[in-house]
Amino acid sequence: MDGLESPWRVAACSVADPPPLHWREELAGLLGARPRRLGTWAELGLYGARTCLDAAGLSVLPPKAMVCVSSLSGSESATHATAAQCRDGLPLPFGFLQSQSSQLLAALGQWLQWEGEGGCLAHRDPAQAWRLAQREAMQAQAGGLLLGQVEESGTQLATRWWWLVRD
Repeated sequence: MDGLESPWRVAACSVADPPPLHWREELAGLLGARPRRLGTWAELGLYGARTCLDAAGLSVLPPKAMVCVSSLSGSESATHATAAQCRDGLPLPFGFLQSQSSQLLAALGQWLQWEGEGGCLAHRDPAQAWRLAQREAMQAQAGGLLLGQVEESGTQLATRWWWLVRD
């Protein structure tokens, strides 16, 4: 987020790199229930988004909010597990859904009462991904921009989120 000039300002942020030891239990407490049928990547993303909104004093995402999630690795463990299940001859394994980045967007819609534009980006340069998201949010006249970066690579987990509002 450094060095970006835009009409957006950071109103809150949450960084868990790595997340706390009991982050899943903390997420269940924040949501009032444990999310089901989410892979680690999507659940970690939901944890980061929820803690970022808490830091902003928001219980839900405001109307017309836009969400952009970026990742270099995506849901790597679910993708590898699904590939292994396919090699074993299982028909479209359940893990396939967990390997899809869009499952995080669906979880944000369900748990943060979000309806709006959103997307997932694979990137090597987070600043470039954020500039693209900010430009799209301006064009869409978004009511706020929730930017997330979620990484799951083996046992190394990280989730970073920023809530941006227009000046």
